[in-house]
Amino acid sequence: MTPERPIVYREAQPADKEQIDAIDDSFTTDTVYEVVAGDEGFALRSAFVDPPLVKTFPDDEDGEDGEGGEDDGVADGVHVEVAVDDGTVCGFVAVGVEEWHRRLVIQQIAVASTHRGLGVGAALMQRACAYGSRLGARTAWLETTNVNVPAIRAYRRMGFSFCGLDTTLYRGTSSEGETALFMSKELGAGG
Repeated sequence: MTPERPIVYREAQPADKEQIDAIDDSFTTDTVYEVVAGDEGFALRSAFVDPPLVKTFPDDEDGEDGEGGEDDGVADGVHVEVAVDDGTVCGFVAVGVEEWHRRLVIQQIAVASTHRGLGVGAALMQRACAYGSRLGARTAWLETTNVNVPAIRAYRRMGFSFCGLDTTLYRGTSSEGETALFMSKELGAGG
């Protein structure tokens, strides 16, 4: 990405599917959030891990934690926005609106490792939230795993806060032992 060649953000097209599927959503972290249960509820505690944890989402389970998706958001009823750098998709966000409670659900967001830390994820999230707002959504909601601290930090910078967790969601999957964390943010006019 150079100043002469800015990243272009637009709605995904069917021809983008192959490039969307090719985005690597794996991550490495030296910190995870441990879920500590007490008499009055749960708390999150930051814990250092050595060696760093490397998380790769298997193709057949992508989507179980909001970090991946078999169809990568090109299914019916799913709205997908992409970030394109010099003709190559370098990030995307797939969302849907649950009308009964006017919630925008961030089903998946991924940014190529070459473009992380450049604001691509934030721009995609802003576009997704604006889309939700246009459709009358009042809240944006997402789910991720407690070990995806890089994403959690990014979501918090984007205005999301913790709103719940599920200690059983990943049972029987390759993510067994991890905790699903739910995050949300209020949407105003324009997301």
